Amino acid sequence: MKTELTLHDQTFTLHRFPQRSNETLQAWDAGDEYLISHVESLSLTSNQHILILNDHFGALSCWFSKSHRVTVMSDSFVAHQAIQQNLTANGCPSVTLTNTMEKIPSDIDLVLMQIPRNNRHLVWQLSQLRRSLNSNSPVIAVNKAREIHTSTLQLFDTYLGQTQTSLAWKKHRLIFSQADANSIIPVSPHTVWKVVSHPIELINLPNVYAGEKLDQGARFLLNYLPIDDTLQTVIDLGCGNGVLSVKLGQLNPQAKLICVDESFMAVESARQNLLKNLTPNHPFECLVNNCLDGFEDNGTQLVVCNPPFHQQQAITDHIAWQMFCDSKRVLIKEGKLLVIGNRHLGYDIKLKRLFGKAQVKTVASNTKFVILQAIKQ
Repeated sequence: MKTELTLHDQTFTLHRFPQRSNETLQAWDAGDEYLISHVESLSLTSNQHILILNDHFGALSCWFSKSHRVTVMSDSFVAHQAIQQNLTANGCPSVTLTNTMEKIPSDIDLVLMQIPRNNRHLVWQLSQLRRSLNSNSPVIAVNKAREIHTSTLQLFDTYLGQTQTSLAWKKHRLIFSQADANSIIPVSPHTVWKVVSHPIELINLPNVYAGEKLDQGARFLLNYLPIDDTLQTVIDLGCGNGVLSVKLGQLNPQAKLICVDESFMAVESARQNLLKNLTPNHPFECLVNNCLDGFEDNGTQLVVCNPPFHQQQAITDHIAWQMFCDSKRVLIKEGKLLVIGNRHLGYDIKLKRLFGKAQVKTVASNTKFVILQAIKQ
């Protein structure tokens, strides 16, 4: 796996976060290279204020921090950690690092964007750029060519301004736009809807997974969450909008709920949803983190987990494996891990390898999903 990015006579050593000894995925892609090469061709004067949106692991941050003042906005805690790690490792100047719920600075000279996977997040960012930018400040975005549809360009046109595209290079394309749309279209950061058959109403910020309706896996798992008056602490790992925690709190009013996700917007949505749907004094915490880094060993009775199977654009199972390993570490003896996943992902094999074959059982399944329980011995 390549770790050195070399362009225009400069070399940076870049790693994903967390670093793994057997890493198979690169910390940058051809889109980063295309964006860097295009901006270098512009021969910008030094010390421009560059806003970088959604830098995946720090390639853009490292490159442009050498000559410019850089603000980076990302909803990903993992991306924040990777950016800091790679800036330090390459001796780069510091950047201003914040999340995409914050206000965009008004003195930006150039915007560089990795287009987010979630269109609601994209619309939110475009609307905020239109509000904050001078119309003379260029916006240059990049994505895989197959992910840039006519509808994508229409979103740029509608919410930001005049938009054009480049030719494809290594299966990526650039989008050139500017903040000159005739009117500013107001975009609410919240989408609110009720969960069918459950006394739950959910608030969802723009980058929350399944933010417009309940995903099928969570809907299935809601019916199999435990009622146990001995539960003291429950961790909802990869909590998203917190729907599982809300239901667990309704079923187990004595249990402290800990919601953990690497998305700042997910954690804030979970916090709002717990406040909205539970009794005023119900104990809970909502934490942005990389899995369960820093959590106490042998301290939790139950972990519920609906693992993601992608990181940025890459499909991978290493996040699920880290979640399972971290869960086993933080569980008390006889503590339980409750996992839902698509049947084809084979989580039962991973859990049996980690917890032991006799300690893993199927709680429920349908044609698409399986709910598994693993007990720590």
